[in-house]
Amino acid sequence: MNTLVLTGSGITIADISAVARKDVIVTVTSDVLARLTRARAVLDAAAASGQHIYGLNTGLGANLRTTVADETGQFQQQLVRGRGAGVGPVLPRDETRAVIAARLSMLAVGGSGLSPDVFADLLALINHKVHPLVPSIGSIGAGDLVLLSAIAQTLIGEGQAEYDGAVLTSAEALSKAGLRPSTLGPKDGLSLLNASAVSVGKGALALSDATTLLEWQRQAAALSFEGLGGNPLILHPAIQQARPAAGQVLEAERLLARLEGSSLHEARAAIQDPLSLRCVASIHGALAHALDAAREAVEIELNAAADNPLVLVDENRVLSTGNFHTPFLALAFETLGLAIAQTALASAARFIQLTGSGRNGLPRYLSPVGGASAGFVPLQKTVSALVGAIRHKTNPVLLDFLPVSEGVEDHATQTLLAVAKCADMLDLWRHLVACEMMAGAQAVDLRAGHRCGRRTQQTHDLVRSVAGPLIEDRPLGPDVSCLTARLQDIGA
Repeated sequence: MNTLVLTGSGITIADISAVARKDVIVTVTSDVLARLTRARAVLDAAAASGQHIYGLNTGLGANLRTTVADETGQFQQQLVRGRGAGVGPVLPRDETRAVIAARLSMLAVGGSGLSPDVFADLLALINHKVHPLVPSIGSIGAGDLVLLSAIAQTLIGEGQAEYDGAVLTSAEALSKAGLRPSTLGPKDGLSLLNASAVSVGKGALALSDATTLLEWQRQAAALSFEGLGGNPLILHPAIQQARPAAGQVLEAERLLARLEGSSLHEARAAIQDPLSLRCVASIHGALAHALDAAREAVEIELNAAADNPLVLVDENRVLSTGNFHTPFLALAFETLGLAIAQTALASAARFIQLTGSGRNGLPRYLSPVGGASAGFVPLQKTVSALVGAIRHKTNPVLLDFLPVSEGVEDHATQTLLAVAKCADMLDLWRHLVACEMMAGAQAVDLRAGHRCGRRTQQTHDLVRSVAGPLIEDRPLGPDVSCLTARLQDIGA
């Protein structure tokens, strides 16, 4: 895909990832432009009739009852500047692009009343690769206004932006890119800010990465089956159909497909393996289900008019809404974080089984020399540390908020924090998957006469392309780091 065409519907997390990480060009249909023009006309007519419209002729938040006369758009510039209260490290380049792409997708639905010229300026910003420096802290989940103000500031030639690898003033960046600062009309500033685009853009990338990582986790688990001499009968379709919990049937099918051709099917296996192996289809199924739910939540936002106030073009009127509020999105990522954690802990448990005192004929610590050899056992400490870090990230934040704006905003969802801590788990989990793969490959090498399935052999070969078998004690940390980087590179 070289171009993403916005139509006001049908945008996916894969689309956002392509714009963010592959610099795909974003365009819009003529229908979108016509919709934006109609929405702006409805908004202007409502204002001309004397209707009080939040953020157009009134102040924001606790200033709701303050009347604003803003013929020139000066209040919108003031609004943008006044919300620039974000702090902390700036978002990486790909996340910034994802945020802009997400906001463009939402605006293309046509409910904001944003001036078509300002929409075109935002479109030019991403296509000319001018990337505002967006701080990472400042959203409580009731819209991402404070953070999105950084993008609006760049549009009007204020603040800072990255262009061609250099951090410049926004005015300089726009000039070098051949662009001019936007001129904001009534409500344009609020239309740029009042959305969950930071949460949604960052969430889209996290889901893209998590989906890829789950596939690596499947491969690691299948290799552990080979290394531990697991009983593949536990994956029999009739067993899964007897209790078809979320995702379980499909995950068992996937694991069986990976074990096709393995000598496990011919061996005298244990009646019951450890739960981390025996229940892997249920564990992975729960995660796949949580991923689907989070994907649905993100894609609803990407294709929705979540503006306040909302321009209802077909009804020819403007109404205040609470559509910017995202409890379902926050809850989806809280749940996804828990599902990732329980999957990662199962991976860690299999690693401990593989590297312990010797199960199913494996040598102690997966050391071929025995004696005082430490083998893989020191890596158990690293695995335990990774588990601890992941466990810490699962602590819920959905309920951690304070009433602000004189009690006008007395409920929040901490959606961005829920998304961010979920995203932070992924590299920790990726390291755990690398540890499990390395242990599984070592166990296969030590299992005399064992034949891997074709696809598990491919996983084994991937490990061996990065790290050779352990013959005598050596530092394993660098091998884990190299394999982790390889998994990330291949998945990118």
